Amino acid sequence: MSQRYAGVKTLAEIDWATWEAVDRATLTFVIDGDQILLIRKKRGLGAGKINGPGGKLDPGETPEACAVRECEEEVGITPTDLSYMGQNLFQFTDGYSIHVWTYLSRSHSGTAIETDEALPLWVPLDAIPYEEMWVDDELWLPPALAGKTFMGRWIFEGDVYLDHALETFDR
Repeated sequence: MSQRYAGVKTLAEIDWATWEAVDRATLTFVIDGDQILLIRKKRGLGAGKINGPGGKLDPGETPEACAVRECEEEVGITPTDLSYMGQNLFQFTDGYSIHVWTYLSRSHSGTAIETDEALPLWVPLDAIPYEEMWVDDELWLPPALAGKTFMGRWIFEGDVYLDHALETFDR
């Protein structure tokens, strides 16, 4: 784990031009009609929380390939029309950091199944359980679902964000 930014509490303490994440990952939201596929994570970062399927990039893997693979591994479905939503750069006060590319898919093949990693949950788009998700999700996910792209930078101490900057852009 990189300790370069361990202990930071504000975005201003980080040189974002040279910042590099310890891990690179993806997050994918699949929509079917008026429902969105979420998961309850069983292990790893965010275990117990609700989010979209996702995980770390393998060496040499593109974010798009990772997004498809993680959906297949975590819930048994294959998103078939990935659309880029945005990126979040997360720096934790313990020194851990992660760069997350986020995608949306409005079509998929397969049926969502429970795995060792995740319990799939189809929920209405107007009833996303933000109170059971990471606190940042409620800030960037609604504009992304409304068709905006985004770039977020976040400082977290455990589950609590201490500082953030979020930009949204028209597609």
